Amino acid sequence: MLRPFLNATALSLVVLVSGTAAASAASCSAPKYPGSGYFTSMKVSHVSCSTGKKVTLAHYKCRVKHGKTGRCSSKVLGYSCKETRRSISTEIDGTVTCKSGSKKVIYSYQQDT
Repeated sequence: MLRPFLNATALSLVVLVSGTAAASAASCSAPKYPGSGYFTSMKVSHVSCSTGKKVTLAHYKCRVKHGKTGRCSSKVLGYSCKETRRSISTEIDGTVTCKSGSKKVIYSYQQDT
C-alpha cells in the first residue's frame, strides 16, 4: 500500500518542480536605452523583470565606461556577462547573456556608433 502512495507523491513532485521551472522564465519589457539606440528585447530566468532591468542598465553603464563602442569585462551586480555583436559602420547589434548561478538575464540592443 505504501508503494503506490510513494509513486504518486514522486509524480506530484516532478509535476510541481517542472511547473515551477517553467514559471521562472519570462520575457520582460526592456528599460529605456540611456544613449543613442534602444534595447530590443529582454528575457529573465529565476529572477524578476525588475532585477533584469537593473542588470541590463548596469551592464550598459559598464560598457560605455570604455567608450561608445566599449565592452564590459567585469561583473555587474554579481553577474558575469558575455556579449556577441554584429556591427556595421553605423551601428552595433548586440546580444548579452548575464548569469549568476541559476539566475539569467538575456537582452539585445541596437546602438548607433
